[in-house]
Amino acid sequence: MNFIKIDFEMAAGTVEQLPPSNEPEVVFSGHSNVGKSSLINKLVQRKNLARVSSQPGKTATINFFKGEDFRLVDLPGYGYAKVSKAEKARWADLVEGYLSQKRNIKLIIQIIDIRHKPTKDDYDMLRFLYDSNAPFVIVLTKKDKLKKTAYEKRIDEIMDELQDFEGVELIPFSAVNSSGLDDVKKVIEEYLEEE
Repeated sequence: MNFIKIDFEMAAGTVEQLPPSNEPEVVFSGHSNVGKSSLINKLVQRKNLARVSSQPGKTATINFFKGEDFRLVDLPGYGYAKVSKAEKARWADLVEGYLSQKRNIKLIIQIIDIRHKPTKDDYDMLRFLYDSNAPFVIVLTKKDKLKKTAYEKRIDEIMDELQDFEGVELIPFSAVNSSGLDDVKKVIEEYLEEE
């Protein structure tokens, strides 16, 4: 599968702007500043296809990236405190509008920072995905920020913290040294090839 031939397609700021779902879609979801853009950029081997914002909560649109026969979809990061209530409500409506449409979603990559316990927003999203039988995996970012012992300790803790979501695959990942990147590619390929 070619992850290199991917280009920015469009950004949707309202449900009405969402493009028709005529391609299989791989969706990236996660807390603001969790490393979504860095993961997408590593995947496509480009520095700034997905804009890495210095200011969390900056991405207020659903961004679509077009591959040869699939799309990558970057949802706006949730949970950033310094955004107005009206803006948070608009994001929520946009994301809910996207997820509630009959779209050809093959896989949702739910991203969590390995260093911290999942937030209430993370749990809400995981619960929604789990209860609606959505196809999803959890990618644990920022693995490189932990030394070996701390990393092993966090893995044990995360297994405990996520025990309600039995059977969901966990993929530790680092955008710095690309550790786990092949596993992310492999899981995307598996879900896209499933008919």
